[in-house]
Amino acid sequence: MSDLGRPALAEGGTLDATVKPISTQRAILNTIKGSSGNLVEWYDVYIYTVFAAYFENQFFDSNDKNSTIYVYGIFAVTFVMRPIGSWFFGRFADRRGRKAALTVSITLMSACSMIVALMPTRESIGIWAAIILIAVRLLQGFATGGEYGTSATYMSEAATANRRGFFSSFQYVTLVGGHVLAQFTLLIMISVMPVQDIKDWGWRIGFFIGGIAALVVLWLRRTMDESLSAEHIAAVKEGRDTGSGSLKELFTTYWRKLLWVFLVTAGGTIAFYTYSVNAPAIVKKAFGEDGATAATWVNLLSLILLMVLQPVGGLISDRIGRKPMLVFFGVGGVLYTWVLITYLPQTTSPVTAFALTAIGYIMLTGYTSVNAIVKAEVFPAHIRALGVGLGYALANSIFGGTAPVIYQAFSSAGQTTMFIVYVTAVIAVSLVVYVFFMKNRSVTALDREQGNAWTEPVGAGR
Repeated sequence: MSDLGRPALAEGGTLDATVKPISTQRAILNTIKGSSGNLVEWYDVYIYTVFAAYFENQFFDSNDKNSTIYVYGIFAVTFVMRPIGSWFFGRFADRRGRKAALTVSITLMSACSMIVALMPTRESIGIWAAIILIAVRLLQGFATGGEYGTSATYMSEAATANRRGFFSSFQYVTLVGGHVLAQFTLLIMISVMPVQDIKDWGWRIGFFIGGIAALVVLWLRRTMDESLSAEHIAAVKEGRDTGSGSLKELFTTYWRKLLWVFLVTAGGTIAFYTYSVNAPAIVKKAFGEDGATAATWVNLLSLILLMVLQPVGGLISDRIGRKPMLVFFGVGGVLYTWVLITYLPQTTSPVTAFALTAIGYIMLTGYTSVNAIVKAEVFPAHIRALGVGLGYALANSIFGGTAPVIYQAFSSAGQTTMFIVYVTAVIAVSLVVYVFFMKNRSVTALDREQGNAWTEPVGAGR
């Protein structure tokens, strides 16, 4: 049996599919091991956007005014694969275990990063460079689609009941941490290398680092505990359980929960990519090449703030519930998006730019710090990784990953206001769901499996 603890008992005393954590110490260790891969995978995702302005001419004609749109278009296209990855890895994780799924996804991500680091460019192989880049990024989208749902599920299941918000918030600590590391990598390179060298070949270093870091994660994940019970995995292998990870069961029995997850995610994911991808790009453009170092510092420090805020938001949700956090984000997003996108391009003051992004990140924390746990709580264990991953991936692909390229397109056409209206409207739809279709501190599927988050004493599980 896993060191994580004993198989949890569902209502009625029947053996459940998950293993209940036995101590806070084990929860901490498993959170570190589970989230480390998330850190590396999201570093690999964001190293692309951070270095996009530097390597775009390596893949597209510098005389083509649409080259920036093409680069961000490739970033958006990768999101097409996320629902497919969430289906494949979600089914895998619900039937074969969270640990195995997480190991496979990080291995695939590592291989793709190494390919980008070593591949020839447009000068050598012409249009094939862009085609290979698209193919590799599609595979990375596939891997990332699997990582999100599985890691959200694992960290929620591996947490002690009264600290689920706190422990699961580390999914976004590491997600944002990946972006921080990508920005920090660029900052170091700007400090020690001429900009032209970064454009010529230095951008490869960032991708190479991601490939190597994944090997360390593979070593760490060898010793992480499995949160699915051995009995559940055995039942799947022996053919006694055919419903786990089933799309048919998800769409017939749990379709309302799946739709709910999609709508909860829509506003949060479009805000996240607008605030954390578009905003840094806007700062970089406003400061220009001469202010590249200052712009990178602004982006780095603001993202560090967002990262640090995640466990704070998770702890608050463990006290007051998840709904107030989401409502805080929804109201803030509806009111602040116009301010951020309108005034950020007009400032070249590092202090003002930091303040504008920091306010947005404070509001965004209402969503990011609890988004993993609110989704994991609604599904039973045998369908959890698939339901969480697919619901998130569909919304993420439609609204999140497309935000950067849609912004670039509207901005190029002088129609930024239309982009602001679009983002605000999507956040408003999610806000309606938070207010009218969500109960606060109610008993969830995860509560029934592993203990009620709102009734267990603070010292429980130690």
